[in-house]
Amino acid sequence: MRRYDLDWLRVIVFALLIFYHVGMFFVPWGWHIKNNVIYDWLKWPMLFLNQWRLPILFVISGMGTYYALGKRSIGKFILERYLRLGIPLFIGMLLIVPPQVYVERLVDGDFTHSYFQYFTSVAFDGIYPEGNVSWHHLWFLPYLFLFSLLLAPLFVFLRKHDTLFIQSIQRLIQKTWGIYLFVIPLYLVEVFMEPFFPANHALVGDWFAITFYSILFFYGFMLIACGDVFWETLVKIRKKVLVMGTVAFVTLLFVWIFFEDSIVIHFIEGMVKVVNLWSWILILFGYGAKHLNRPSKEIAYANRAVYPFYILHQTITIIIAYFLIHLEWGFLLKATILTIGTFGISWLIYHLIILPLPWLHPLFGLKPEKKKQAAT
Repeated sequence: MRRYDLDWLRVIVFALLIFYHVGMFFVPWGWHIKNNVIYDWLKWPMLFLNQWRLPILFVISGMGTYYALGKRSIGKFILERYLRLGIPLFIGMLLIVPPQVYVERLVDGDFTHSYFQYFTSVAFDGIYPEGNVSWHHLWFLPYLFLFSLLLAPLFVFLRKHDTLFIQSIQRLIQKTWGIYLFVIPLYLVEVFMEPFFPANHALVGDWFAITFYSILFFYGFMLIACGDVFWETLVKIRKKVLVMGTVAFVTLLFVWIFFEDSIVIHFIEGMVKVVNLWSWILILFGYGAKHLNRPSKEIAYANRAVYPFYILHQTITIIIAYFLIHLEWGFLLKATILTIGTFGISWLIYHLIILPLPWLHPLFGLKPEKKKQAAT
């Protein structure tokens, strides 16, 4: 049975990604280009999103893998993953990402000529940040392919066998707060790996991110394998988990604001971080299962549009932002223009160009549309 709540959550989280990347133009943290005025207060809502927005995507991807392996052999699954992840990544690095790097070079004064000159001369010289070849925001795709490739044999075994392992997980999550034992591996990785391997999204040497996100990917598969036990448990405990998530984030804010980094604080902060991110993942799943698990034309359309929007959006955001950098306009006006412009132009490209042309569909990760069966 299709989980429409997962479709909704996938759409919501990717929409939040667009808002997040708009916000990156205005906050103190490094990004590709920055506004002429930085707004320090904006980092707090951004930090709230940043704790769980990527983790939940990997959990949802693991859940989707469970369904995908129910219809395909392992060979067909790997081929499908390669086509749906590899082709859009290649097209993205060839056509979508280069304008982002070009704008960054313009802003930094490292290149002053036209985009045509940039693309035909230096766009593919060297690896970013020293060079210009990059996957930028598309880094999610190679990581997802790597996890699918490495974990597929284990997933096939678990998918085909009603193992004692899955049965033990079902019993665990039915116990009061048993589902929070899942934070233990995340905590160990957070405190013992993150200080030594800060995330770089370059795949090579990114051991913390690879380990942390692969665990979440595995969790997604494992939890969806538990069937109704998982969803019924979440609906039952969702209000308690909402309290837990709120307390955890407030505690995290307190630690960030009032304490200097130290070994003791690192171990305390690590525990609060993983409890916080796991709580908000469970909150979204719990309330989604309660209120969003129903089909609609809107979610069918939006779910199909998510992948092209993801591929396109950051390039559009950065190009619009380039023309706003030095304007003496306030945050609200600039952020509104960036948000409406990114969503609007992404939709126009998707609806008017990509959707009507089937030969473009595989370039943006779209599956062939299912044809309605004729009545017999």
